[in-house]
Amino acid sequence: MAKKGNGNTHRIVDKEWAKIFDKYSIIEEVEKQGFFKITSTEINEFKEARLMTKFDHRSSLPNLFYVNDLSILPITRGEYVIGKFNAYQKLNLDYNSIKVQEMEFPEWIQSINPKNLYSEASALKCAYVTGMIKDVMEEEIIVPAVSGRMSTSSFDFKINHSLKKDIQMDIGIENSQCEIDAGYESLNQLTLIEAKNSFSDDFLIRQMYYPYRLWSKKINKPITPIFMIYSNDIFSFFIYRFKNPLYYNSLELIKEKHYTIKDKDITLNDIEEIMKNVKMKDEPKYPFPQADKFNRILDLLKSLYENPLSIENITLMYDFNQRQAQYYSRAGMYLGLIESKDKGIVKLSKLGEKIISKGKRERNLSLVRCILEHKIFYEVLKLYLEKCCPPSKEEIIDIMVKNKDKIYNVNSLSTIERRAQTVFKWIEWILDLQS
Repeated sequence: MAKKGNGNTHRIVDKEWAKIFDKYSIIEEVEKQGFFKITSTEINEFKEARLMTKFDHRSSLPNLFYVNDLSILPITRGEYVIGKFNAYQKLNLDYNSIKVQEMEFPEWIQSINPKNLYSEASALKCAYVTGMIKDVMEEEIIVPAVSGRMSTSSFDFKINHSLKKDIQMDIGIENSQCEIDAGYESLNQLTLIEAKNSFSDDFLIRQMYYPYRLWSKKINKPITPIFMIYSNDIFSFFIYRFKNPLYYNSLELIKEKHYTIKDKDITLNDIEEIMKNVKMKDEPKYPFPQADKFNRILDLLKSLYENPLSIENITLMYDFNQRQAQYYSRAGMYLGLIESKDKGIVKLSKLGEKIISKGKRERNLSLVRCILEHKIFYEVLKLYLEKCCPPSKEEIIDIMVKNKDKIYNVNSLSTIERRAQTVFKWIEWILDLQS
């Protein structure tokens, strides 16, 4: 049976990679040789290589890569290798089970706005000035050190086959390019951080491995690679080590730490007050949401605060496939927070801009109001609070069926059943806001 695709087939990068695969018979060459080398010049004939080779998450890979278990890695300044490589590391992050430490933001700092952390760079600066990074490193004194783009120099490594765990392949790197989001040095170590400003299920090991190999040769201190996510107002740090520096897949998680900036708590009374005063809206002519992870909607809203994005760019920048990018964008439209422009571009609405510019507490309460303005969500939360326990899926479906006339373009029970999961997850997100 053919492997099911990842839903990425209509993006420009997918279409152009399909042409490249056809021109160079890439699948056949990988089967014969175990890999295929391609230059940026050859890729540029179809579309800019920089845009055609940046896949930070497995879900963002072109469909032809995904169904054939292929990945792509840079090996020189202008050359890439395609093969059946296990290039990504799974990440297990459950916001419901983690312990989050509150950190004070220094009042005297005016040049960094903790209410406006909508890029990796701003999140990293905030993590530094609040003492999060010092706490993660467990050091008394740290200083900002290396960052930015640099040459990797030359090194060789082994990487796992994407399907056969007992097979490793050899790859040689010669002055490729790597980028370090932030580096901090103490008396005892150099910490290199790869940062993302959205939730993800995995990450590309190369973004940590290439800088690790480069700086392991340059200095005689231990190198600590860290993957950081800023999402859902939580700074999550995953501290790793490479057990075998010559082995790409030897990444081992040592510990993880999670922080948030201290703010006034949200209570059940705050949520109940919104319920007392909220005014119901007519259902918009957008599909009823199918987007279970509300924090991903929040990540998308924050990203759109800086710039409008195309659906294609959303899939390339974040841990979304094309279908998910559409689902989450439409969920934002359903709430009145996102608008569609021409050519598949989405942007924040005026309401979206107003809400996202608020501080954490007021922003989240405003989002609660946006959700509860829709009768189905209001009725499910009301039932939850009356029962003092989560409603069953059947009870949620029953509420949805009774209000079927209020659900745009949902005509079958099977579709309602799928959407019921989103309703439950959004209500769960609301109640989890309580401290």
